[in-house]
Amino acid sequence: MSEADIGVRLTDPSRLPTISSETQLRAVLASLAGVDAVGAEARVAKLATRSIKTSSKRRALDLIVSMIDLTTLEGADTPGRVSAMCAKARRPDPRDLSVPSVAAVCVYPDLVEGAKRHLEGSSVAVAAVATAFPSGRASLAVKLLDVSEAVAAGADEIDMVIDRGAFLSGRLGQVFDEIVAVKAACGSAHLKVILETGELVTYDNVRRASWLAMLAGADFIKTSTGKVPVAATPPVALVMLEAVRDFAESTGRVVGVKVAGGIRSAKDAIRYLVIVNETAGATWLRPETFRFGASSLLNDVLMQRLKQTRGAYVRPEEFSGD
Repeated sequence: MSEADIGVRLTDPSRLPTISSETQLRAVLASLAGVDAVGAEARVAKLATRSIKTSSKRRALDLIVSMIDLTTLEGADTPGRVSAMCAKARRPDPRDLSVPSVAAVCVYPDLVEGAKRHLEGSSVAVAAVATAFPSGRASLAVKLLDVSEAVAAGADEIDMVIDRGAFLSGRLGQVFDEIVAVKAACGSAHLKVILETGELVTYDNVRRASWLAMLAGADFIKTSTGKVPVAATPPVALVMLEAVRDFAESTGRVVGVKVAGGIRSAKDAIRYLVIVNETAGATWLRPETFRFGASSLLNDVLMQRLKQTRGAYVRPEEFSGD
């Protein structure tokens, strides 16, 4: 199969190839256009200057709340901490019931059962990190057991992490096959594939990893674990959003994007919403297709939301730190 033939197939949804060999996978990824790094960064800088009218800001803040995966991924996590986080996820501001619930809580697999119990009857999903998070360095058998235990405990979503060492050393078939196997182990749970973009070095690698994950069956592609110095960045989000947009145009299948790591302010989150709207379009401006992975973002969004009502900032301690 020639690269030219693959190029035709990528623009014709009815002819998109089923990946049955690493040779086919490499041909598809080789056919992708390179990323104009200067152009991507300039585009993001330009979008950052966009302002949102006051009348639209309240809606944007509520949308951000509804897109948050409220996260705790520390070795010192306890059932009590998870319980408090679940209460906040259900009712981010108990004094104002018009504040929407968050999209999900994200925890380690051993805490899924408790989180599921605390969130029973709510719209909040339970996500679990799996597959030897955050390194992704374990045998496939171990990774699949990790996933199976989380799903058995009630996880609605699985956040898996790819083996970046395998990707960067060219073992693309291994990465692809692991995602396929994890997707199968997820059953009805949605699969988010963490690329750990800060370790992928180039925007071209981010684009290729995004397509690889989507071809393997990812429901979401996610920037980061939040455990490395460079996590989500606006240019990387732009590249990933272009990838899901182009993939949807080529296949008819919509894949979501999750940005995680280092997003702490409502101002930053709103900038991401602008990038989503201007790059992928309104289809992705909903919790089903765009998420923020965060632990501290919610508090700032709630503060900004109250400022819209009171006309002045409230004290940060008015909101729970959990």
